Amino acid sequence: MSGQLSQRVHWVKGIDAVADFNDTTQYTQSVKMNGYSKAVFIVHHGVGATGTATITMLAGDVAQAAGTTVMTNSTALPFRYEAITAGDTEGAYTAATTAGFATTAGSSQLYIIEVDAEEMGDTGYNYLQMKFAEVVNSPVLGGVIIALHGARFAQDVPATVIT
Repeated sequence: MSGQLSQRVHWVKGIDAVADFNDTTQYTQSVKMNGYSKAVFIVHHGVGATGTATITMLAGDVAQAAGTTVMTNSTALPFRYEAITAGDTEGAYTAATTAGFATTAGSSQLYIIEVDAEEMGDTGYNYLQMKFAEVVNSPVLGGVIIALHGARFAQDVPATVIT
C-alpha cells in the first residue's frame, strides 16, 4: 500500500456543496466506523455571512444518506473540533459535549470535527453521522467531506462504509 495520504484515508462525501446546506435540520451521510479508529468531518462554509447552526455528532444503527433524516436509533457523542474562521489561522482544538457547538456567523470558514471510534464503544452502534440544527435562518453555501483513517485492515481500494 502506498504511503500517499489519499490512499491512507477513506474519503466520503458527507453533504454535497449546496446553497443552504444547514437549512432547518440536516444530517450528513452516515459512515460505518467499525473498520476505522477515527473520523474527521471537514465542514466548509462558503458564502453566507449570518447563518449559523449547532453541530452535534451521532452514533446510530443504520446506514443513512445525507438529508433531513436521522438514523433510526441514535445517541449523541462527545467530540473535538477546531474552527478556521479567518485565512489559515487555526483555532484551538476544543472538547465538545454531546450538546455540540454553535458555528460562528461569517463567510469562508472551515470546521474540523474529530471523533474517536472509542467514543462509540459503549453505544452499541456502528454508524456515525453529523447533525446541523439551524440557529440563525440565513442561507450558507457549504458542504462536508468525511475522512476516515486508522483502518483496521488497510487496502488500496477500501470497502464501502455507507451501506
